[in-house]
Amino acid sequence: MSDTLIDIQMQVMWNRLVSVVEEQALTLIRTAFSTSVREAGDLSAGVFDRAGNMLAQAVTGTPGHVNTMAEAVVHFINDIGEDNIFEGDVYVTNDPWKGTGHLHDITIVSPSFYKGRLIGYFASTAHVVDIGGRGFGPDAREVYEEGLFIPIMKLFERGKVNRDLINILRNNVRENDRVVGDFYALSACNETGHKRLLDMLEEFKLDDLEHIGGFILEHSRRATLECFKSLPHGTYTNSMTLDGYDVPVTLVVTLTVGSDGIKSDFTGTSGMSQFGINVPLGYAKAYACYGLKCIVAPEIPNNTASLAPFEVTAPEGCILNAKHPAPVSVRHVLGHFVPDLVLGALHKCLPGKVPAEGASALWNLHLSVRPLESNPTGRNAEMLMFNSGGMGARSAMDGLSATAFPSGVHTMPVEATEHAGPVVVWRKELREGSGGAGQLRGGLGQEIEVSAAEGYSFRFSAMFDRIQYPARGLEGGKAGAEGFVGLDDGSLLRGKGQQFVPAERRLVLRLPGGGGYGDPRQRDPRQVERDVRAGYISAEQARNDYGFDAAQER
Repeated sequence: MSDTLIDIQMQVMWNRLVSVVEEQALTLIRTAFSTSVREAGDLSAGVFDRAGNMLAQAVTGTPGHVNTMAEAVVHFINDIGEDNIFEGDVYVTNDPWKGTGHLHDITIVSPSFYKGRLIGYFASTAHVVDIGGRGFGPDAREVYEEGLFIPIMKLFERGKVNRDLINILRNNVRENDRVVGDFYALSACNETGHKRLLDMLEEFKLDDLEHIGGFILEHSRRATLECFKSLPHGTYTNSMTLDGYDVPVTLVVTLTVGSDGIKSDFTGTSGMSQFGINVPLGYAKAYACYGLKCIVAPEIPNNTASLAPFEVTAPEGCILNAKHPAPVSVRHVLGHFVPDLVLGALHKCLPGKVPAEGASALWNLHLSVRPLESNPTGRNAEMLMFNSGGMGARSAMDGLSATAFPSGVHTMPVEATEHAGPVVVWRKELREGSGGAGQLRGGLGQEIEVSAAEGYSFRFSAMFDRIQYPARGLEGGKAGAEGFVGLDDGSLLRGKGQQFVPAERRLVLRLPGGGGYGDPRQRDPRQVERDVRAGYISAEQARNDYGFDAAQER
């Protein structure tokens, strides 16, 4: 058989492997109990070779889950021990430093056997609605307060469930049926991947993944390194200041671009916080690699080999390399700014390729809803809403509105939120004027009003940023609007920490917008007029930022 035909056959099998893990992910979406998984796609799924190298990931999923999971499987192999891995086993952890960065993410790994031999692993990750402790929020001072810490251990051994672990889990979380259900859903999705893999091996008459795995890793490595040849080699820096928790936080990166890869060094970044906004290095690395790969090698499939040339380092004890037992519950807040940070440095290397800064971090809203004394038959509920601000403008297109970059999760539908618990979402709409002005306009944030249903009140954990430091524009573009947290009576609330909303009040969130790109006065007047008609900007903003008078144009 010619080399060309062999390559075509390998590519067919590679594509088939991607479809296997995509079905694995879809099984999790169909069976998960948490709305964040079913509705927002806050998950990951992948297949790994015997050494723990990720060969393929599902398109469905977040970079924070996928890229941390790419390193996690090796930890599972080492901690369980190769002599202790049996057919029918399922392993679990939520260790922030060996998994995905905080206790709310459950990673499940299942060994895959074929004809009695271990041939690889399937892994999946999902965010569960509750893991005990203080609940999802930044107020803890140590990881011990943040919930149940599950070291790498067996959930199933030779097909038999670990009842002691399930019992401990049930007695340490508030939403035990939903959480235990998600553990089983994760196990089921890995089993789906395993069954589809066996079908593939039989169809292509393969005994294992070694041949196709070697092809995937070698071709991915070569293709990624090829992308670095045309880059201007050198050293580039960037920094940004963010709200932090009571005290502002500065993130700093130095990129070293060479023919063999890009090194991201976070030296100069602020030290750890006393609150749960700290980020384990694996999570910071996941988003640094993702941001750079989006620009440098976007067409190369994501796997161990294509991620390897992106090296990430940080001083131990800085806020992007937090050490145990630091609190890390909302590590996503600062972690989601890492792509903007590294892309800001890459802009100096590749001008015109990188978008302006965006809202970046999700405005996750965790609600603890409780019945009033006048409602003795009411039920408690723990709920999580995912909300997105605006993306920064690109060099050739406006920024996307209400879009979760870099996490990629979906904004959760109002109907799904109200179905999950006793809350009412009164308003959820694009926020006029929140996109930064520019030749290309920044994306808009959202404006949201939510209250408890009649007979209830709620506490919420704020984990919001860009209230003091909005997204910056590029090349003369203006900053996006800063965020706002308050009540419908005008009361101002804090951007981070647990707070109470009385039964008669509504919580008001105004999400930040993305930065603009280029001189606003160079924007096409027809686009400005269109933005005014659509309600994206006001007539006053059109005059002040763009020099456009709608009355005169008429």
